[in-house]
Amino acid sequence: MSRVTARRKTLRISPTGTVQRPDTLAVEEPLEIRTGGASLAVTMRTPGADIDLVHGFLFAEGVIDTAEDIVTARYCAGTDENGQNTYNLLDIRLRTPVPVQPRNFLTNSACGLCGKTALDEVRTRIRYPLPAATPLVDVATLSKLPGELRSRQQVFDATGGLHAAGLFTADGTALAVREDVGRHNAVDKVIGWALRESLLPAHDLVLMVSGRASFELVQKAVMAGIPVLGAVSAPSSLAVDLATDTGLTLIGFLRGETMNVYSATDRVRI
Repeated sequence: MSRVTARRKTLRISPTGTVQRPDTLAVEEPLEIRTGGASLAVTMRTPGADIDLVHGFLFAEGVIDTAEDIVTARYCAGTDENGQNTYNLLDIRLRTPVPVQPRNFLTNSACGLCGKTALDEVRTRIRYPLPAATPLVDVATLSKLPGELRSRQQVFDATGGLHAAGLFTADGTALAVREDVGRHNAVDKVIGWALRESLLPAHDLVLMVSGRASFELVQKAVMAGIPVLGAVSAPSSLAVDLATDTGLTLIGFLRGETMNVYSATDRVRI
């Protein structure tokens, strides 16, 4: 499997002078997802947990409903300049084949569509309506989640260049944390893990993400039946609209004891 970090030369400039030294970077490589040998999608990701990534991505897009819908997932031949397998081609066999073209993936469809159209499209694909007012999550628990997420970012410690997503219980217990150069990939990886562990719909769990909360992250949480989404940074306007429309509790600027709750505030216990 490809390494998740790589070394590159850099010129370090500081008030004390300059020095040439290697720097550790997060690896970013394409993953092509094929079905029946035909290309279905390509995503740029950090290698690792690719099987979880594919499960989460296809689940969020409505291609599969259960882990059993993927019969096999295997890496295909693909080599670099040294003849080593890159592990960047993943061929899946679906229990029920789907047409490859055209595929209108929801994570891409928001580009070029108006907000109402994007909201309507998510609404028609929802499998698991979110439960009302549950789970209840204490403010004290929410305030600890960013630190808990950060403490499990091993590759970030080495590179400073990865996002993270984590699934937590309502009392703050970490179940799964994944890292990736893309926020959406990190979320796909933890949702794919939950799907393979038969934890969906995740009506009693909390999704915590580094960075901001975009429309697509809210969409993925809603599709997985996750009622609470916390983010270290700001949400977008369309993310708040979707959270409000679907009854998801969306929390932004979650940093220590301060936070903004943008929707479904009754799940947050003060």
